[in-house]
Amino acid sequence: MSQTIKKKSVKQSETKRMSSIAHKLHWSMIRKQTAMYLSFDFFLCLLLSAGWILDREWMEIGKISMQNQRMLVHFSQLRELTYRVADENGKILLELELYRPLVVLGLSLLVLVIMQFLKIAMSYANEERKIRRMLAPINEIALKADELSRMTFSEEKYQQIEDAISSISPEESELLSFGDSDLQGIEAAMNNLLIRMRDSYRQQAQFVNDASHELRTPIAVIQGYANMLSRWGKEDEKVLEESITAIQHESDHMKRLVDQLLFLARGDSGKNRMNLEMVSLNGIMQEVYEESFMIDEAHPYRFSKEEQEIQVRADAGMLKQAVRILVDNAAKYTKAGDEIILSFGRCGNGEAFLQVQDTGIGMASADVAHMFDRFYRADEARSYQGTGLGLSIAKWIVDKHGGHFEILSRTELGTRIRIVLPAAS
Repeated sequence: MSQTIKKKSVKQSETKRMSSIAHKLHWSMIRKQTAMYLSFDFFLCLLLSAGWILDREWMEIGKISMQNQRMLVHFSQLRELTYRVADENGKILLELELYRPLVVLGLSLLVLVIMQFLKIAMSYANEERKIRRMLAPINEIALKADELSRMTFSEEKYQQIEDAISSISPEESELLSFGDSDLQGIEAAMNNLLIRMRDSYRQQAQFVNDASHELRTPIAVIQGYANMLSRWGKEDEKVLEESITAIQHESDHMKRLVDQLLFLARGDSGKNRMNLEMVSLNGIMQEVYEESFMIDEAHPYRFSKEEQEIQVRADAGMLKQAVRILVDNAAKYTKAGDEIILSFGRCGNGEAFLQVQDTGIGMASADVAHMFDRFYRADEARSYQGTGLGLSIAKWIVDKHGGHFEILSRTELGTRIRIVLPAAS
């Protein structure tokens, strides 16, 4: 009886300690988030101010010359603060009163700051719960450690544990082995922890390495063209046009890549919210078909409609995003003029499906096995523009819906990808 009471007392003590830690971590996170928001607001203010001034200078003078003299005058009276531009001879070319624009900018930033603080306040309880859930395993480990500390082991057994832990290498795949039946439970728990830690480390290292590699190319291209602009773009219109086009193209590609990386990162950390409700597959596929028909004029689209209404419990926006990824891939790898078929229906076991079929380059069986791996691209697909993340996002979405993919693909014949979803209960 006394032992049970003692265990309860220890558990309550550990829980209180974890609550205190969670509270401190939460406030630390709020301080960092507030500092990030304020830094962003400051730089946004600078960028907007500089952009507005340069725009007015361009509109009023007709060009932006580095030879002109620029200054702020009337500092003593804020209402008369003026931005002045003069030529090399001191002739005044432009005077801008800054008081009113600064007031408008200040009010806008005030509204933005209020919205940011409201966001922090509204998410307070939810973030607190998240931190507590994250700390729950640590709390469990602490309780287990306390329980282990009360176990009566001989000095020899402690020495066995110490020797086994000191000999293990964190980078290698070997596991702990105590060679003692009394320590099997501790051995299994510690080995499971080691395996999870190593897997997590490898995944994170691979993800960071792949992301760095993919971002390096567009950054290098943008930097190269920016240097070209700096050297010859001011006088050579052809170089100017070519550089602007290339920079726009690469920045769009980089933005798409960063958006996809953020989506996957939020998914890994549990920050992507699913709004599950009863949705119609008829409506989702009809929208995708109409959008594809308007966006992609190079391919004819055929939509095999079902008369029967098919509903599933899903997040309509995310499910549509997954289908859109499949359609974009089909269009990318299918020759212009070849048909792409969209359809949906029910499987024999009552599950619902969404399907995209093309007559493109297809995939070898070895590539099909890796098609959902992040940044994976088959050799035949490397000549096509892409990031290698779209199918990873589609798989995350389908997994979160409790569904799976069925893929049928043959090289040079085409690919049929089916998203299978659980029947609505």
